[in-house]
Amino acid sequence: MYYYKLYNVAASYYSMVFSYISRSQAYEHDLLFPLLVIAVCPNTEEVHIYQSSEDKWEKIHVLQKHDQVVCGIDWSSKMNKIVTVSHDRNSYVWNQEGGEWVATLVILRLNRAALCVQWSPKENKFAVGSGAKTVCICYYEQENNWWVSKLIRKKHNSSVTSVAWHPNNILLATTSTDGKCRVFSTFIKGVDTRDSEAGSASDTKFGEQIIQLDLSYSWAFGVKWSPSGNTLAYVGHNSMIYFVDDVGPSPLAQSVAFRDLPLRDVFFVSEKMVIGVGFDCNPMVFAADESGLWSFIRFLGQKQTAPTSARAGSQHCNRFQEHLENYMVSQSTTMPVIMVTILIRVDVHMKTALLALCH
Repeated sequence: MYYYKLYNVAASYYSMVFSYISRSQAYEHDLLFPLLVIAVCPNTEEVHIYQSSEDKWEKIHVLQKHDQVVCGIDWSSKMNKIVTVSHDRNSYVWNQEGGEWVATLVILRLNRAALCVQWSPKENKFAVGSGAKTVCICYYEQENNWWVSKLIRKKHNSSVTSVAWHPNNILLATTSTDGKCRVFSTFIKGVDTRDSEAGSASDTKFGEQIIQLDLSYSWAFGVKWSPSGNTLAYVGHNSMIYFVDDVGPSPLAQSVAFRDLPLRDVFFVSEKMVIGVGFDCNPMVFAADESGLWSFIRFLGQKQTAPTSARAGSQHCNRFQEHLENYMVSQSTTMPVIMVTILIRVDVHMKTALLALCH
C-alpha cells in the first residue's frame, strides 16, 4: 500500500483542523481515481477519518483520546503515523495496528494549550507550537520506547501560531501573535546527523535562534518554506504577506499588501508561486517575476475577464499554468489529483473552488 503526503491545513475560520493523505488504488498506475483519506477534527475532542471513493465519503475511524478541542493534526506519509495536539496540552502519536489506530502519549510538559504541529521532513521529529510561548521538539527514544520532547523557551513573547520545517530537517521557522517570525536550530544529538545535506545548520546548538524577522506589526501566521528552502513566506493579520530570501544574517525581505481580508496560511506551489488562503474564502495567487519581485496575481476562483493590458494578462496566465504544470510533474501525479487536493487544502468550499480551477 502506497501513501503520498499532500499537505495539512488549519482552517481557523471554521474552527476545524484537517490533514490529508492521498492513497492510490490497488493498481499503482490508476492515478485518475485515487482514494482520498482525510483526518478531520469537527471542532471537538475527536478526530474523524473519512475515506472517499468515487462520489461518496465514508467515516472509517474515530480517534478518541483528547479531553478538549483538537487544534493540530499531521499525518506522516512515510511511517503512516498521525500526530494530534489539543487544548488539553497533550499530544498523541497514532499508529495503525491491525486495522485500528493505537495512541501513544507524548510528554510535552506544557502549561498552556498546544496549538499546532508538524512532522519534520525525515519524520523522525515533530514540532508543537503552544500558547505557553514555547515550541516542543519531540522525538522517539528507542531505549525507553516513548516519545519525549525538548523545549525551546524564552524566545517568543506570545503564543506560537504555526511551525514549518526547513527541508534540511534541522531549521524550524515559527510565527507568533507577538508579530514576529523566527528561525531556530533543532539539532538533537543522536537523532540528527552532521552531513552535507544539513549544511552549516548541523553546527548550531539546539534552540539557537538563527534569525528574528520583525516585518509584521500584527499577529503572524502560516509560515512556510519554499521547496528548496531558499525562501520563507508568512502572513500577518494586517492583510500583508512577507517573503524572505537568504534567511540568515543579511536576509532580503519583501512585503506585499492587499486590500482584502487577512490570510491565514500559505502554500508554495513552486519556488516562484505561492497560494494564500484566509478569511475571504477565496485563495490568492502570488508570484515572483524574473527579478525576484513578488506581487499579487489574482484570486484562484476569479473568472477570467478582459485585462487592461492583454499582454500582461496573458503573461500572468501563462506563468500560472507553467508553475502548475511544473508542480504536477515534480509530484509525479496527474491533473485531477492536484486539482482536488489543492482545493481541499485551500478552501473548504470545495465545489466552488473546483469549478474555478476546472474553468
